[in-house]
Formats: sequence, C-alpha cells, structure tokens
Amino acid sequence: MNQQRDGRLGIGIIGAGKVGPILGAALAGAGHALVGISAISDESKERAEAILPGVPLLEVPEIVERSELVLIAVPDDELTDLINGLAVAGVWQPGQIVLHTSAVFGVDVLKPAVLAGVIPLALHPAMSFTGTSMDIARLADSYIAVTAPTPVLPIGQALAVEMGGEPIVITEAQRPQYAEAIATASQFSAAIVEQASKLLGDIGIENPGRIVAPLIRSAVDNALGQAGDASRLGFVGLEEE
Repeated sequence: MNQQRDGRLGIGIIGAGKVGPILGAALAGAGHALVGISAISDESKERAEAILPGVPLLEVPEIVERSELVLIAVPDDELTDLINGLAVAGVWQPGQIVLHTSAVFGVDVLKPAVLAGVIPLALHPAMSFTGTSMDIARLADSYIAVTAPTPVLPIGQALAVEMGGEPIVITEAQRPQYAEAIATASQFSAAIVEQASKLLGDIGIENPGRIVAPLIRSAVDNALGQAGDASRLGFVGLEEE
C-alpha cells in the first residue's frame, strides 16, 4: 500500500461510470495521488482516460492492494457482492479507508471490510452527474451526505470539502429517507422535462428544450425560495446534530 507523506492519500477508484472519475479528479485537485482506476467497458475506459489522463487502469484487487483510500463508485446492486467478494479474497487491509458513493447504503454494507480493519465511510453527492468535466465545477454547489462512525466522521467531512461540496451528516437510520428524497427529486425532474418537451414537440416546436430549460429553472428557483432553507435541501429532520 502506498504511503503518502504530508497528509495526502494514495487513492484507488473502483468504477469508471459517471461518478468515480469525477470524484477522483476532484480529490486529485486537492492534492491526493490517484494510484489507479478500474474500468470494464470501452465507454468507461474512454471516460477514465478523458477525465483522469495518465491514471493506470488496474484490476480491482490490485487497486485495493495499492491504495490508502479505496473509492467505490459502482451501481447499488453490485456494491454488496463486491465488498463481500474482496473480503473473502482477503484483500482489504487494516487501517485502509474505504468509501462508497451510493445514496441507498450507509456504512453497514461495509461490515465485511470493517471486520478486516478498514475505516468505513459513505459519501453521496446530492447532484445529477453527466460524467463530464463540468461535474467537477458543479460539486462546488452541491451538498454531500456523509455517513460514518462518530470517531471517523471528521475524515468523511474533510473529504467532502476536498471534493468541493458541503458536507451534511446523515445517520445510518436516516439513509433510507435520504435516498428516497434523492430518487424522488431526480426521477421527477427527468420525467417533467421529458413530458414537457414531448408536448411541445408534438405541436411542431423544434428543439423544445430551449423553451423548457429556462422555464423549469425559474420554476424550481421559485419553489425553493418558497420552501425555506431546510425543506429546500430535502433534508427536513436530517440536520447535522
């Protein structure tokens, strides 16, 4: 496992979808060293090369073996099997930080790795990713849900800040409600845009997105202003303790 000096970490990324490379780039921008990233499909390999040029493409066990911090950004339905499989293979290392980015899970899903001595963190940026470099700038306007055991909570909060976001503490028990809020906002927004664009397209308007985009932005801004700060973030009752 690489040992970085001056407080910087050697970070390995599992998953080259829309989230992993972006968070890796943000952490690299904060001074951390990227030791490798895993990618399977041609699309994910191209994305990794575009966002993280020069970062080696490695197999998952090799990433874990080389990293002080393992950032796992895989689909929710793959997370449990991945963590369990690496535990069975004996790859996790004591003292290693393991961070996943799922909105659905807290740190309980990392128990097999915790039994091997890792430090568990769950960080989820509350934003919709495009998988392009524009997401790095968007992180600056985003909140990042942090779930972690109390003794290591400051580590998760510090990493969220280094990613460019604002950390907000979500407990393990609150995680399902948080995930539901995120899914509701994301799915509702996509459905409304699609429906409105189709209606305008059906009456012959070309490029209906140019009409829908400013309308929805202004409508959302107005709704957020009326809702007040707490409900605007979708975290009523989930404020940091």
